[in-house]
Amino acid sequence: MARELAAELLGTALLLAVVVGSGIMGESLAGGNVAVALLANSLATGAALVVLILVFAPISGAHLNPVVTLSAAGRGKLSWSRVVPYVVAQVLGAFVGVLVAHVMFGQPSFTASSHVRGDPGQLVSEAVATFGLVLTILAVKRSRPAAAPYAVALFIVSAYWFTASTSFANPAVTLARAATATFAGIRPVDVPGFVVAQVIGAAGAVALFAWLWAPERAPGADRQHVAGQGGLVDVADEA
Repeated sequence: MARELAAELLGTALLLAVVVGSGIMGESLAGGNVAVALLANSLATGAALVVLILVFAPISGAHLNPVVTLSAAGRGKLSWSRVVPYVVAQVLGAFVGVLVAHVMFGQPSFTASSHVRGDPGQLVSEAVATFGLVLTILAVKRSRPAAAPYAVALFIVSAYWFTASTSFANPAVTLARAATATFAGIRPVDVPGFVVAQVIGAAGAVALFAWLWAPERAPGADRQHVAGQGGLVDVADEA
């Protein structure tokens, strides 16, 4: 259990260091071109997700995301007694990652963001992004488990661009990004709406998966479970 929690904390910390750090770097090099900054941010995040899932999946399942942990528990793939410790580790790790990114780029340790992200379109975007992420994880686990790290990363990169919110899709990420006044930030007042939308999106994905895919059983389904960043893979059903 200690190793699992350490993996969740470290994996989420590295994920946030990448998200925030690449946002700072991209913005500083883009010369005011927001599209270039977002491109750098999305590619760095996607690349990191592949690596983090491959590295930490054998230890904790590499959830790195509270809604992924809740989805696994809701489907009976993770003991409910592990949910709170996992989520606490993920949230702590997310703030550690923000702190590390700030230290690397000479920013204040924590600063409340003023980046407005509270309009209805962005809330719908978060529900859609999280729905797509969780459905990707569950469905690819059924058909091609080994491809899950790549599928998750590709979905997140695409969701950076097709959603108005740039796809946080992760409550731990959302909370921590409220503490950075950089490209990746979100106003603290906008956080509750994002988290509610993410939970709704994840619940919808689990419900649809249970109905649409339940009659089938993929070969090896008992040997490998994918759970995902947002993110993200369980190598054992028991996590």
